[in-house]
Amino acid sequence: MKPVNIYALTRITDSERTKRLERQMSGRSRYLKIKEWETEGLKSLCDNLCSVMEDAPLLDFFYSFTMPKLGKEFDLLRINEDYVINIELKSGEVADEAIKKQLEQNKYYLSTLGHPMYFYTYISKSDRLVRLSGGGRLIDTDWEELATVLNRQKSCYDGDIEELFKEDRYLISPLTDPGRFLRGDYFLTSQQRDIRRQILHDIVGGKGNVIRTFSVHGFTGLPGTGKTLLLYDIAMQLSVSRKVCVLHLGSHAEELRQLDERLKRVDFYYLESTDRIELKDEYDAILVDEGHRLGSLNLADIMVIATNVHIPVIISYDREDIISPDERSHDGAELIEKIEDFLGYRLTNRIRLNSELSSFISLVMCISKGGHRYEYPNVSLAYATDDDEVRHLLNNYRKNGYIYIWDELIGGSFENSLDVTASDSGNALSDRGEEGYMHCIEAKDATCREFDRVVMLIDESFSYDDDGYLRSSIRSEDKSVSAVRNLFHGLSRAKKKVALIVKNNPEIFDRLLAILQRG
Repeated sequence: MKPVNIYALTRITDSERTKRLERQMSGRSRYLKIKEWETEGLKSLCDNLCSVMEDAPLLDFFYSFTMPKLGKEFDLLRINEDYVINIELKSGEVADEAIKKQLEQNKYYLSTLGHPMYFYTYISKSDRLVRLSGGGRLIDTDWEELATVLNRQKSCYDGDIEELFKEDRYLISPLTDPGRFLRGDYFLTSQQRDIRRQILHDIVGGKGNVIRTFSVHGFTGLPGTGKTLLLYDIAMQLSVSRKVCVLHLGSHAEELRQLDERLKRVDFYYLESTDRIELKDEYDAILVDEGHRLGSLNLADIMVIATNVHIPVIISYDREDIISPDERSHDGAELIEKIEDFLGYRLTNRIRLNSELSSFISLVMCISKGGHRYEYPNVSLAYATDDDEVRHLLNNYRKNGYIYIWDELIGGSFENSLDVTASDSGNALSDRGEEGYMHCIEAKDATCREFDRVVMLIDESFSYDDDGYLRSSIRSEDKSVSAVRNLFHGLSRAKKKVALIVKNNPEIFDRLLAILQRG
């Protein structure tokens, strides 16, 4: 999306023509819904600027820009290396407190740009212009002042504004980037904020004290919907004044230990689904991450502890609805949702995973489901007849920046045979820092981690059943983990690209080709 000339845009009075011209100027992929009062308010602002500013007809603004994934909208933005100008438009009278709150939120979200900022609101009905001061006060101002600020802003950015708001600038994982999380250098989506507000409202009193009453809250969603970030954000909120702990199931990755060491006001416990739970202290709230891995025994332990001391429990967990029910016999999600008086919420917005990868992974898990796309430019497919060919293909993917997530159930780590050199050009794979390039990781250790590019293997054990679900003949001894589940969660670790190598399984290869070449 590119900036538009608001003078040219406001010379038209017909809303349909305005809509068409705006799309042509901005390069949007869709028409913008422009209400009549918005056009009138924008024209009034432009005319006021023209009365005090000779170059006003030359001004370009990003108009009605919405931050990707977060859904945060800005009416008018001008950006250069010196500073950012934001102007919000109102038609009728709005309380000063509401105006101030909006501008403060805008300041919060635009802080990722790292530039000084100016914030204004124009109320067209009363022809009133106000600005947010550096001290956070709302001050009435005049057009001459705004014109002065605009005149100083030369050589503004005129490229695609979404390039300035890449997701990795403001959407993070507290486990893979604990430093940014602890600094509060992240944002929640509107959906995450709404769920947080409802949960905190239920368990926190008016003065911010945790109500000592047993309750169980949980939120779920597919991988990539931001459950872990939301859980840890709630833990941070509660730990300001109360003692809380986080129970984490799954991989005990080094990133988790770093967060544990640095976040002293939250106690961490690392668990397996078969562990019995004993807490070292008395807490005001228990939070559980990766709750879908809970077994019946440790879930029962949590409930006993919470009911005995009358404290709330908050659980984040994955939904695996797109996987065959027979592949998820160990289903902690079902156990959680059967808890009496359980209060559940569902995250639906995929933050980390883009819609293309989400669609592809869903179809791999169940080929008969809807949601086909016409193109999958960020998906790669290859075929190998034996282990030697797999090694060659993996080395090729590795040199193109992919990390290989392998499954011990089907074997084939190939870790010692991958060609790793200092000249590798991996991007997200260099997240080990001084420890060096990470080219291979086991599926169970990839839990809660994120990678730009992921490659995985599908072998002869996989097939599709009569209902279109992907199945595998291989499971763990206790039947709690299947190769299908590991494939699903491994592919879901990718942010930008995924690749599949199919080994000696022509039927699966043909099915996957059909997904990629549909239409």
